[in-house]
This record gives sequence, C-alpha cells and structure tokens, in this order.
Amino acid sequence: MMTVKVKFRKLSEDGLGTIYYSVGQERERKRISTDIWLYSWQWDVRNECVVLQGCSSDRLLLEIQERIDSDMTYLGNLFQQGRDSMDPRSWEERLKLFRLASMHKTFLDYFRYQIFLLQVREKFGTARNYQRALNSFRLFLGDKDLPMEDCTEGLMSDYDDWLSNRMVVRNTKSFYMRILRSVYNKAVKQGLAKQKFPFAGVYTGVDQTRKRALGESCLLDLAHLDLPRGSRLCLARDTFLFSYYTRGMSFVDIAYLKKEDVKNGEIHYVRRKTGQSLSVRVEPCMTEIMNRYALFCRDSPYVFPFLSSLDAVSAFRQYQGALGQYNRLLKKLGRMIGLEKPLSSYQARHTWATVARDHEVPLSVISAGMGHSSEKTTRIYLATLDNSVIDKANKMLLEVFEPFG
Repeated sequence: MMTVKVKFRKLSEDGLGTIYYSVGQERERKRISTDIWLYSWQWDVRNECVVLQGCSSDRLLLEIQERIDSDMTYLGNLFQQGRDSMDPRSWEERLKLFRLASMHKTFLDYFRYQIFLLQVREKFGTARNYQRALNSFRLFLGDKDLPMEDCTEGLMSDYDDWLSNRMVVRNTKSFYMRILRSVYNKAVKQGLAKQKFPFAGVYTGVDQTRKRALGESCLLDLAHLDLPRGSRLCLARDTFLFSYYTRGMSFVDIAYLKKEDVKNGEIHYVRRKTGQSLSVRVEPCMTEIMNRYALFCRDSPYVFPFLSSLDAVSAFRQYQGALGQYNRLLKKLGRMIGLEKPLSSYQARHTWATVARDHEVPLSVISAGMGHSSEKTTRIYLATLDNSVIDKANKMLLEVFEPFG
C-alpha cells in the first residue's frame, strides 16, 4: 500500500530544520525535500503536524500546516493513480510532476515566500525591509507578475531609472537592489532561475553619509539635563547614554535585553541585526541606569520597560512603537542641549566609535568592540572628519613656512 508521510529533519544546533515527505511502501520509499523551514519546537513528531499554541504567530504556522496538508493530498492522489505500477520511471515522473507543481514559478511569488520564511524564523525586521522592497518593485511593475526568466539587466536598469525619476536617494535605491539581488540569487541556488547577473549594471554599494557623531561635551550636556525621574524623556536620555556606555548597543538589542543576559558582571547578548554574540563588562554608569528601571520592570523579564510580551510577533510590534517614540523624544532632547540637527538613535553608536578614535583607540579594537565583521565597516563610521580637525592638521604641517614678504 502506497503511503505519504511528512517528516522533520533538524539541520542546526538551535533546532532549525526542514520538512520532507516520504512516499512509497515499507521497503521502497522516496524522500522529497521541501523549502519549508521550522524549529524543532514548532513540530509535533508524533502527530506529524505543526504545533499551534494559541499565540499571534500561529497565523504563519497555520499557513505552513495548510501547505503541508495540500502537498500531502496532492502526493496521495498522484501516487494513488499509479499504485499498480512500480516502474521506477513512473516514480520519477510523478516526483517531477510534484516538484513542478510546488515550485514558485514567478519572481514575485518567490519573493513573497522569502518574506514568509523570514517571519517564520521571527526575523521581523528583515521581513519588513523585504516587504518595503517588494512594495516598491510591485509598484514599478504595475502589480503585474514577473516570470523568473524576465529578471534581466535591462529590467533592473529600467527600475533604477524609475526610482531616480521618483527622487529616491542613491542609498535607498541600493538598499532595494541588494534585497532584490539576494532573493534572485536564492532562486538561482534552488534551480528556479538561470543566473543572468541582472544587477551587474546597477549600483549596490553604500554611499558615505554625513557625520552623525556627537562631541563629548554634548554627551555631558545630555547626561546633566535635569529631567523628572520616571518620565519618558528621562528614559530616552538614559537609553541613549546606555547605548553609548555599552559600545554602541543598538536600540533593538537594548529593548530586547533580558535580566538573564546580565550576569557575573557582564552583559551577554546576540546582535539581532547580525546574529553575532557580544559581551560587555558592566561598569558603574551602566548599573546606575539599569537599577533606575528595576522597579518599573519588577515583574518583567526585560531590563528596560519597552517590551512586556514574550510572544515574538507582539513583542516586535511593541518594539516598533517604542522605537518611533524613542526617536521623537531624542529630537526633543537634541533641541534641549542646543543641537542644530536632530538627535537620533544611531548617533550613540557613531559617537562611541568617533570618541574612541579621537582617544587613539586602535581601529581593530573599535571594530571588535562594535561587533563589526571587518574593519571596512568600521571605517564607514569614521570616514568623515570635521573640517576643523583637518584644518588644524594642515596648519601644523605648514608652520615651517614663513609668509613671503
């Protein structure tokens, strides 16, 4: 009797794995791989189904289960039609039919599925960025679908021109193009498209942006502001300083920082942007800020009062709201200390790198402290020097010359 079974195969230590189907009889079975990714705790081995726990992320898991059910029905019907034939060629023909039926035949369909996978893996920030790129590209296409083979260099050049005509800045264009290229290369790797290098003629680099670091005097002005304890403005100020104290810890990592991450005099966390593990020795100034919010977070697993939910989807929504409010409050704080340009969350990270450089900390140490994979990334932070610094250096070099009389 022909049977179709669904199995989970763990592929990494953190429990991430893929679903595959086992088709055939007891002594002769075929394995069919899928591009469905799950964590081991999201899969019920005994009942061969997705685990649903009544949380908001169940919507994504439910979609996966619906796809598995559809695949199982399709495979069951497909092999039932050939139950009297055990010819290996018949097996291969049916497997080929299934693979063709389950393929993402269009670029936009495949793009949507990549966003879906990111959501399943709880990479909500990256999924949001992918969705923004998809929305822009769909608008360019006029909501028409795009066969894989139509992803050409000419099309991407037209998209680049379209973005320019809409006054989209170069770095944003590059941001969209890099995401499109990543999705396209995944499709090529899975055999869904033939590599045509469609992004060879468009810009995919990162332009140097204007200097965003604060001076040490501005940091001290910020630290000495007399703000009401427990106010949102005080929390924003303390968060910015905590980011600077912890070598530029990003706001998302501060918001998600848990009490269990602080132990034995060190803060241990994994950068949500890169997945890199970092540790920071706790200094008295950090302890002072964390203790200030201990009462507010008495019944919470988090160090700071930005998040309350442990559900991934709900926590991410809380984070998005907190980030928006944080940046609005930072602009107000910037005006309070007399800054001409708006203060933003990224500036704490740039400031730490710049101040470290000004104190002659080696580039390799700054790079390691910020969790950069290479010194090239660190140089982007440090590339722009104040003109006053350059003028001062030039004056020193020219002091040996006397004015001509």
